[in-house]
Amino acid sequence: MASDCGNSSVSADTESKLLLGKHTPLVEHYAPELLYPMPRSIARETLGISGALPFEGTDVWHAYEMSWLDQTGRPIARVGRFSVPATSPNLVESKSFKMYLNSLNNHRFDSVAQARDCIEGDISKVAGETVTLELFNTDDNALAGHSLAGESLDECAISAVAGEPSADLLKVSPGLILEERLYSHLLRSLCPVTGQPDWATVWLHYRGAALERGSVLDYLIAYRNHREFHEQCVERMFCDIKRVCQPEFLHIQALYTRRGGLDISPFRSTEAAAKPLSRLNRQ
Repeated sequence: MASDCGNSSVSADTESKLLLGKHTPLVEHYAPELLYPMPRSIARETLGISGALPFEGTDVWHAYEMSWLDQTGRPIARVGRFSVPATSPNLVESKSFKMYLNSLNNHRFDSVAQARDCIEGDISKVAGETVTLELFNTDDNALAGHSLAGESLDECAISAVAGEPSADLLKVSPGLILEERLYSHLLRSLCPVTGQPDWATVWLHYRGAALERGSVLDYLIAYRNHREFHEQCVERMFCDIKRVCQPEFLHIQALYTRRGGLDISPFRSTEAAAKPLSRLNRQ
């Protein structure tokens, strides 16, 4: 699903159809037609990705403003955790996703299971692959934020190179192979449609040629004025880091803070069995 951060290659025709940046009235009836798909292939082509994907992964979404009516008209409130496979052909544009969820607010379902099945079916249809939805009570401990394993990059010396993110910014220590977990809370990227910033923590775990930590932070800071969808930013990071350090394995996830009641945490890995992190306190 596309986040509120967009791809700089969004065509004028596509942009004209997007809901981002436009005044939109509240829809008071169930409206799955609001959901807007965006092909993942467009941005992947700019990374040289075609055919088989070089990664496995999942986009983990949390929806904090989910509500509908039970059969008596009583409002039901839940928090949803959506898992969207990276292999799905489409993203779902985030504002259309939010408006779709709001269109359920006055819709009656006979049970929570019926609501879940309906929502899963609608999102899966637009994504083009099966999307799973877990529904939580709003005070469920399963929604608690987690701390990150590893070492923070945020105090490393930086070069503060201006410009776009590039694999050329990443450096390795010759002859040194190691396994480490690193993270930074300093990622910012921009929406190309609205120009608004999105904020995230980036976490990576790899074994390969040792990355020079200051260069990793330089690379992440270079996204500060970069315009691309959240999912696409993570796929760019994965491809660049993999190219530079030639890892035995690589896991990377960006855990973006919420906007409009939604947060997203795209996860990409060299391993099919690897699992994404859930959520952080800042989300």
